Formats: sequence, C-alpha cells, structure tokens
Amino acid sequence: MSAEMVSSTNVLTIYIPLLNEGTTVVRPTQGVKLGENAYKVLPTQAYDPNDEEWQFPPGSIVACAAETRNGQEVLVARRRLT
Repeated sequence: MSAEMVSSTNVLTIYIPLLNEGTTVVRPTQGVKLGENAYKVLPTQAYDPNDEEWQFPPGSIVACAAETRNGQEVLVARRRLT
C-alpha cells in the first residue's frame, strides 16, 4: 500500500492478542482500515518478535471485533483474513 493511499483517517488503534504470556494480554498497535472490519496490522516502534509473540504479526490482514476493556470499547484482532 502506497503512502498516498494511507490517510490518517484510515489508521486506527487496534489490539493484538499476545501468545505465551501466561494470561490474556493484548498489545495496542496501529492498523490501516482496508474495509468494513478489515485492517492491516502495523508494528509498534519497539516491535520485537523475540520479545513478544503477536497472534497476528505486522503485515497481517485481520478482522477486528469491538470489545469492552477497562470500560472502553476497543477493536481487537480476532482472525486472519489473508
């Protein structure tokens, strides 16, 4: 996706489940909205796959679901689309 096609209105905060943490944990990151519930996962600045195992690594296209966490509605990646 070229820079011209990505506007700030297309980039939202999404949450990625982490694996092997011993408890349920999600990591906030950015996602580029591609469609109705489709997002391309972007890495955080400090992304290190040796430190955290993301269920959906950067570059993945995911479907997100709205969930309430700590009293706020957030988008959580729930399945890979491609």
